[in-house]
Amino acid sequence: MSLPWRRLIRFIATDGRTLRGEPILPTPTTDLGFITESDKLQARVIKGDDLYDTTGKTRVTDEIVSVKTVLGPLAQADVPILRCVGLNYAKHVKEAGRTPPPFPFIFFKPNTTIHDHGAPVTIPHIAQDSQADYEGELCLVIGRDAKNISPENALSYVAAYTVGNDISARKLQREPALAGRVPQWGFSKGFDTFAPLGPCLVAASEIADPSKLLLKTIVDGEVRQEEYVADLLFDCAYLVSYLSQGTTLQKGSVIMTGTPGGEFYLFWFCVIGMELVELTRVFRCWRWSFAA
Repeated sequence: MSLPWRRLIRFIATDGRTLRGEPILPTPTTDLGFITESDKLQARVIKGDDLYDTTGKTRVTDEIVSVKTVLGPLAQADVPILRCVGLNYAKHVKEAGRTPPPFPFIFFKPNTTIHDHGAPVTIPHIAQDSQADYEGELCLVIGRDAKNISPENALSYVAAYTVGNDISARKLQREPALAGRVPQWGFSKGFDTFAPLGPCLVAASEIADPSKLLLKTIVDGEVRQEEYVADLLFDCAYLVSYLSQGTTLQKGSVIMTGTPGGEFYLFWFCVIGMELVELTRVFRCWRWSFAA
């Protein structure tokens, strides 16, 4: 898809408006995950109702504003649903002692899990017993409705890439006393704020081959997950094609492609960062909090 923007952020400007824009990066390696008002980042305002418009109705304007607070690139209303893939990194499957699945293992997260960059993640009372866990993932954003498409054409339906955290309550997911004999992935991963994304979208035109991306998850300065997307059992094109069989992938849908090995439970407040490194760089960091 040929979009009018290369990178997209959603932000609060210093004049108080909530806008979308193309960030004006001081350097090619500027890390948007650490941007604060003191950095005086500027952005060109994006005008148009459709983020993924290719007709010229949505455009990057000449209006330049200063960024006060970077939000998540997508609001809940922008995302009809999140489709998620489990056990999709070969090394993760081996690490877990599992047999590679013959087809993608699919589960869903509601759009109420979408959460802003830099905002506290709320762990509900039911999951406040040392079971909250992170999963850093490459995320695909569908730019036009897709149904019954082939793997060869699948990536033409991807508008952008970003990173996300498939936050999970592990005991509710896995422990037989709480989840039953068969692990369940919906309730345990579907709490409000359990899918932080961003802080920016990178247009698919900027990433020629997503398999060359390196995904990292960093917790309090320690690298916990690090793997190339090439380790996916089912690659990005296959996932988009597979998920579209008999089902309409609506514009704006997010596909979370799975997590590498190395997750660990988190306690109280941790700062978590996620990176995708190729020719472009996306970074994500936030803090965890507990519900009152």
